[in-house]
Amino acid sequence: MIKTNCPVCDGQVTLPEKTEESEIISCAECHTKLVVAKIENKTATLSEAPKVEEDWGE
Repeated sequence: MIKTNCPVCDGQVTLPEKTEESEIISCAECHTKLVVAKIENKTATLSEAPKVEEDWGE
């Protein structure tokens, strides 16, 4: 397992071993959607996932 901190609330986030870069996960504490930006040497870098904006056909 890979342990890292949430960039929003600084809570601990545990990722399964088979987590891949660009995967979207949720923080267990603040429920923010996060993107796995980089995995290297059993450490992961997370960033907040972009907000989904609706396209109204404009």
